[in-house]
Parts: sequence; structure tokens; C-alpha cells
Amino acid sequence: MFKNLSNQQKGSLLAFIGVMFITPDSLLIRLSGLDTWSLLFYRGAIPFIFVLFGLIIYYKTNIVKATLKIGYIGIFYVISFSICNITFIISIQNTNVANTLIMVAMAPMMSAILAAIFLKEPTKKETWIAIFITFFSVTFIFYDSVQLGNIKGDIFGFITALGLAISANLARFAKNRDLVPSAVIGKLVVAIFAFFFVDNFELIKMDIIIIPLMCIMCVAIPFVLVTIAPRYISAPEVNLFFLLEVILGPIWVWLIIKEQPSFQTILGGIIIILTIAIHSLLALKKTQIKFN
Repeated sequence: MFKNLSNQQKGSLLAFIGVMFITPDSLLIRLSGLDTWSLLFYRGAIPFIFVLFGLIIYYKTNIVKATLKIGYIGIFYVISFSICNITFIISIQNTNVANTLIMVAMAPMMSAILAAIFLKEPTKKETWIAIFITFFSVTFIFYDSVQLGNIKGDIFGFITALGLAISANLARFAKNRDLVPSAVIGKLVVAIFAFFFVDNFELIKMDIIIIPLMCIMCVAIPFVLVTIAPRYISAPEVNLFFLLEVILGPIWVWLIIKEQPSFQTILGGIIIILTIAIHSLLALKKTQIKFN
């Protein structure tokens, strides 16, 4: 059935399923009792083992060859992938979930900018307008966070969005190359980096259930799907689906643990999401008209 789909449908389906798996991630992070470094260690180690096992089954004796084929692009992907994995957790634990996810919502716009710079795709007038609007909206949220003492979390959220944008463009640039081994290596890097800062590796109470569930459902499966998706659709299109997490993530958190974002965050977030969504949908419409 998947083979009968167009590239647009394949990429969109992979990105949609991947991001839907991610949406409860912020809630599970909040529900876990682990500190930042312990959480990072398990979010690196468990997905690494889980996906590596899958790659061994898929590639069998060719696993080493497949890993070596990632090339220098794959190495850059490892770096950007590792950084945004680390900064996301630091952000979530230092600001409201909504603030972090709104920063992540900047990824599609950043993807478009990076694609224009490095892939030599011209930046259109409407893109600059959208950049202008989202920049001032983020500044508005940052100002609110300074008053509340959450600026550290917002900055790391912004870095996460930049990392996602870089990763998506790298995957798009190397669309004929399997970068899943790069993502696996990235998870190993995260686990090793966090290992030296962990004081206690013990999982107690609900963490015995929450941590493995989070690491497989919200981390391992999605990162494979989101790594593959740019083979079929553009980087900005892939990151557009992260707007689903921006909308659904805070809802999960609000429903379960009653964490409510500030009015400034809600207002700035609505402006950013609408701006990016309208811009992206217009771009997609033009692309469809062009190819039809």
C-alpha cells in the first residue's frame, strides 16, 4: 500500500505519524521523577538499543557498511541531532511546556531560511513578512519569560528549533542516503554525554513504566520516521507537522497536570502558529499548482 503512494503522500504520512507519537512526550517528561541528566541518559540509551536492534534486523551483516555510508553529511546530522535532543530536555525543565513547543514551532520558518541560504532556494516576499511577524512574536514571549525567570528555557527551546531545522535540511540534502544510522549514533552520543553527569541510574515507582514508554513511543519510533520523511518532502514541510505537537503537547499537559501557560505565551503562540501555518499552506499550494 505504501509503495502506491506519491512521494508527497509518503513524506506527509511519515511526518504526521512521527509527530503524533511525539505529542505526549512533554507530559511524560513532566510526570517523570528524573533529573535532567538521568532523563537525557535514558532518552539516549533506550532508543539507541531499540533502533540499533531494528537496523541489525533490516541490514543484517551490512549494518557496518550502511553506517559508514552516512558520510560527512551524516556526521553533521549526528551533531545537530544530538544538540537538539539535549536542548529540548533542558528547555522543558526550565520553562512552561507551551513556551518550549512554541519555540519549536519556529523550526519550519528556520528550515525555509536555511534552505534559501544553503540550498540556494530564493526567499520570497511573503516568507520575509512571516519571519518579521514571528520574530516579534518570539520577542514578546521572551520578554514575558524574562519577567517570570523562564528565559533560560526559552533560549534552549529556540536552539532546539534551530537544531530541528538543520537536521531536516541535512536529511533533505542527502535524501538518497539512509541517515537513520546517524540518528542512532546521535542517540548514543547523547547517552554518553549525559552518563558523566548522572548521580543515580535507578528507576523507581512510576518511572519504571514512564521512562521506557517515553523512550520507545515518543523518541525511538518518531525519530526514525522524521529522519526518513525528508526523503520524500521538503524540510519546511516536515517541520510544519511539528505544529501538531505545539497544539496538542500543552493540551496533554494542561489536562493531566494543570500546567497553564501565561496569556502572553498563548497570544504570541497563536500569532506564530497562524503565521507559519498560513505561510506554509500557501507555499504548498503554489508547489502543487507548479507541478500540476
